[in-house]
Amino acid sequence: MITATDISLSYGKRVIFQDVNIKFRPGNCYGLIGANGAGKTTFLKILAGDFDPDHGTVSVGSRERIAVLRQDQFAFDEVTVIDTVIMGHKRLFDLLAEREVLYAKADFTEEDGIRSGELESEVEELNGYEAESEAAVLLSGLGITEDLLHKKMKELEGGEKVRVLLAQALFGTPDVLLLDEPTNNLDIDSIVWLENFLDRFQNTVIIVSHDRHFLNQVCTHVADIDFGKISVYVGNYDFWYQASQLVLQQKQNENKKAATKAQELQEFIRRFSSNASKAKQATSRKKLLDKLTLEEMPTSSRKYPFISFKAGRPCGDIILEIEGLTKAVDGVTLFEDFDLVVNKGEKIGFVGSNSLAKTTLFQILTGELEPDSGSFRWGVTMSHSYFAKENSSYFSKDVTLVEWLGEYTPVTEGETFARGFLGKMLFSGEEALKKTSVLSGGEKVRCLLAKMMLSDANCLILDEPTNHLDLESITALNNGLIAFPEVILFSSHDHQFVDTISNRIIELLPGGVIDRMMPFQDYLEDEGVAQLREQWSR
Repeated sequence: MITATDISLSYGKRVIFQDVNIKFRPGNCYGLIGANGAGKTTFLKILAGDFDPDHGTVSVGSRERIAVLRQDQFAFDEVTVIDTVIMGHKRLFDLLAEREVLYAKADFTEEDGIRSGELESEVEELNGYEAESEAAVLLSGLGITEDLLHKKMKELEGGEKVRVLLAQALFGTPDVLLLDEPTNNLDIDSIVWLENFLDRFQNTVIIVSHDRHFLNQVCTHVADIDFGKISVYVGNYDFWYQASQLVLQQKQNENKKAATKAQELQEFIRRFSSNASKAKQATSRKKLLDKLTLEEMPTSSRKYPFISFKAGRPCGDIILEIEGLTKAVDGVTLFEDFDLVVNKGEKIGFVGSNSLAKTTLFQILTGELEPDSGSFRWGVTMSHSYFAKENSSYFSKDVTLVEWLGEYTPVTEGETFARGFLGKMLFSGEEALKKTSVLSGGEKVRCLLAKMMLSDANCLILDEPTNHLDLESITALNNGLIAFPEVILFSSHDHQFVDTISNRIIELLPGGVIDRMMPFQDYLEDEGVAQLREQWSR
């Protein structure tokens, strides 16, 4: 168990936490949620002992071990993959290192023999004899193949390093497990493996994640950071959302009733306070009015942008036709002889672990890259708008947001229109005058979505649009794309996002392409698809 007592933290006048008291108990998995900037990652760092609050303490049970998913991909560059994982249990790693040095000594003394006995006893107690095999199993489940186990971390790609660091956090059955965005860079199979691992995990887990499906699958509780407090709800993310909305609605209804009652009392007092026959009743109502109070509604840090896409014209009969499209990058074939006909009303989710293949396909379809062979053609009625995963080129000019969006605003509209549109995307007042050079990742995404909304395109192409967004913005975008009546081509690692939007799934694999007219969850559960995925992934 881990307990936070009277935790308070402020940055200047901005209060992040105020007198937070919370216990995280064994056997439970807590999803730590809140808007961007609410303090989720900071609170995890406080629990891990990596950051000191202004006031308050954190305590864990005696001899309990905390494991943390580390974000520094370069911290272990000179260490082998297998050793990096075992280093997740520092005490065990230190014992194994000392034992190796001891047994390498040429002059093994009697004292060394006594110490070796002590080491062997403690290594056995910590299950150290199974350390390498346990680490290998964890890495295998996360898609790290056996040939990488004894390579140094610097030889791995960024996504592979993240998986190794996740295995490091999971290693050795820690008593408290702190995970910040653990599904980043994981493919479908690895996310399912992690869900199953956490389902079997018997100790305390605290997770920050923007993946709603993942939170629904693994969480027994939700810890909601808002109003400077942390409120715990029993249940998963969907239950929290329904419960929190119900509580908010009840408070609003109570305030509305109280305001209506107050208005009625004030009207009676105004009309009859000077009437001798009604004076007693007016006085009685004045006392009722004095007792009647409106519950103050605190300002939430949780805000939803307004996202709605409108097509300038409906799609015609021909949307997009692809014939024999082939593309290789650095000698690796991403797709070969790829054929596709897109039909009216289709919302195609491109899934799978090869993100480069999906990004390259989108870049070809939007004219940013040329295919090695094959062709494609858009219908004459079609106009498309593209959300690029790598979007820094859109913000190369250091201008205000009003000026930036003005470049994509209709010529008949002016600054007032641009400001109004930015306000819908949570850039109100002075926020609209921020320079593009200081935007966060999530703010850039909201700007690009505003640009797409102004395009009036009837085909939306989106490459990982949920990256960097908080749960509120993901929900707003999710709903906006569900409501869009025309064609969407998109990729995302967000399970719920793909499942609720797409009506067709395409997966680009090394051995071929799987194309199915079905929801994403059905796709994952289809036995025929599973056999093809296994066969063509080799």
